[in-house]
Amino acid sequence: MEQIVRADIAAFGSGRSEMANAMIEESGVRIDGERRRGRGAGVNPSGRFEPVSRHVFDDGWESLEELPPFKTEVQVERPRTIITRNTSPDISFDRSINPYRGCEHGCVYCFARPTHSFMGLSPGLDFESKLFAKPDAARLLEKELSKEGYQPRTIAIGTNTDPYQPIEKKYRIMREVLEVLEAFGHPVGIVTKSALVTRDIDILARMAERGLAKVALSVTSLDRMLARTMEPRASTPTKRLEALRMLNDAGIPVSVMVAPIVPGLNDHEIERILDSAASVGAREAGYVILRLPLEVSPIFKDWLLRHYPDRYRHVMSLIRSMRDGKDYDSEWGKRMKGSGPYAWQIGRRFEIAAKKLGLNQERTRLRTDLFKGTEKRTEQLMLL
Repeated sequence: MEQIVRADIAAFGSGRSEMANAMIEESGVRIDGERRRGRGAGVNPSGRFEPVSRHVFDDGWESLEELPPFKTEVQVERPRTIITRNTSPDISFDRSINPYRGCEHGCVYCFARPTHSFMGLSPGLDFESKLFAKPDAARLLEKELSKEGYQPRTIAIGTNTDPYQPIEKKYRIMREVLEVLEAFGHPVGIVTKSALVTRDIDILARMAERGLAKVALSVTSLDRMLARTMEPRASTPTKRLEALRMLNDAGIPVSVMVAPIVPGLNDHEIERILDSAASVGAREAGYVILRLPLEVSPIFKDWLLRHYPDRYRHVMSLIRSMRDGKDYDSEWGKRMKGSGPYAWQIGRRFEIAAKKLGLNQERTRLRTDLFKGTEKRTEQLMLL
């Protein structure tokens, strides 16, 4: 977005953050606060594949106040397959499931926002309010696991959008997926920011007893105010820690993700988050440095100017110091951890704190030898 690019330049010049904010307000790209109440993004730019861009402006009729607020809308998506595969060398899984597209949590930094452009929608407020559910996920999964020659490896869920976002309470797609995985004896690793995961403790506990399940809770900050503005509809930090405790008490291996680490905002909390998570049962931990690919960069910059204008230059300078002077570097091996002295310092702090707390002494390895895909398919055919 050109307006935010210009505002960013102004923020680093003599105009400072006050002028940058004024420039964005005058451009009309920032959506009125009442219309986006309870949302993370403050803008709703057109997707990068769209031939036109839309802008809100006052045409003299004084009708801007009549525009409706952004309400959550859910459409049904009918994909042909549900398991997504990847060959990325810097992540630990080669397959994943996304029960939903878009995420109502509204995390302003979410790296998945640009995927909404493939649907002709905005990675801004549309990503948080125009959602897609895949009610056929469990049926498709059963079909794919039953294929001849399928080789089981841990399926990751929650790697793109959160499987336990608020609409899961109604659609229950994630629970149906877990029921299929349990029936097939297939391993699963879950990442979420929602305490709703505790609803499925019954299934997860049975799977964990067989070495088939583990769960990671992402805790970005223990500061309720920061968490509320940065992740407006995700569970509170206290709820996430309580979810870790409940899962651990049920015998489910749990870990904490300090993610993302935003330099100048939450990087001072690394040790405190690890200590709090370890005290409720986490035995593993990981971290990810803030990523700002494609449209995420202007959305995050607008958010930072709205909520923390006095820290704007400091935060963006530190981010760029870890990305070779850019907002983002997509190079494998660098995109998750960053590079340079500041990134090195964060890595060493994390490692020292984790070691002191006894975290990551052992890694939970899920079993694949219990998988019974072919047997399951044979049993179904015998019923015909």
